[in-house]
Amino acid sequence: MQQATIIGVATSTVKHPSLFGAKLAIAQPMTVDGKPDGFPFIVVDVIGAGVGDWVMITSDGRFCKDFLNDETTPARWTIVGLKD
Repeated sequence: MQQATIIGVATSTVKHPSLFGAKLAIAQPMTVDGKPDGFPFIVVDVIGAGVGDWVMITSDGRFCKDFLNDETTPARWTIVGLKD
């Protein structure tokens, strides 16, 4: 798991069938001291986070496949919690 800040939302007119209906967000991974850690990437938002929220993200592909109920999904990163 890693902490990140939501910096935007992603929309797509063409996407994998497993992602229809899924909310996608753009997450900027952050270090423990609050500095950006690499490039932002798209994550599946399972909790309804908004822009500016600090979140916990995971690269557990099994969780994402179970949430989307699709073994063939190309998605890997998922928001799993909001940071207080």
